[in-house]
Amino acid sequence: MNLDRETAVALLNEKVTTEHIIRHSYAVEAVMRKLAQKFDPENEALWAMSGLLHDLDNDLVDWQSNPSLHGPKTVEVLKEIAFGDETMYHAILAHNPATKTSINTTLDRCIYAGDPITGFINAIALVYPDKNIHSVKVKSITKRMKETRFAAGADREAMWSIETLMPFNEFAELALNAMKEISEEIGFPKPE
Repeated sequence: MNLDRETAVALLNEKVTTEHIIRHSYAVEAVMRKLAQKFDPENEALWAMSGLLHDLDNDLVDWQSNPSLHGPKTVEVLKEIAFGDETMYHAILAHNPATKTSINTTLDRCIYAGDPITGFINAIALVYPDKNIHSVKVKSITKRMKETRFAAGADREAMWSIETLMPFNEFAELALNAMKEISEEIGFPKPE
């Protein structure tokens, strides 16, 4: 099973042309890496690559017209080059409810919750005066989760689902810290 990050990054840059999806993919990778360190350290690379490549088909299929196309095409591309394994493929499918793939494993649950929280944290950062993730506090994330008009498209149900594994505030802190660690890669300069 190939899990080489260099191969994954090259594949991401080849298949995805939408810049914010590339940044989002790096953010989900960082969150998934931290979640793996907590729940499944021996499979950290698998978890991280699942996060990095979960939206690989974003620019390859018309998922807005047919949401169920998002995920299966990614799996098809990964199978063609023998990247990953069935555990990874299932998690990628499970992150999109439109595929009707059941959430069975801790990896499935983590990618399902980890995908939307990165966009949610990004949205919070952009309402701060300095528009920088380094200003975001965990308290802001938990507060904004209750404000359904804020980032109304964010899948709060998916994010809250992490509570089957850990308290939400711990998840929010883990995700925020993971994103801060790679802030420059995801479009936020480090504070001076």
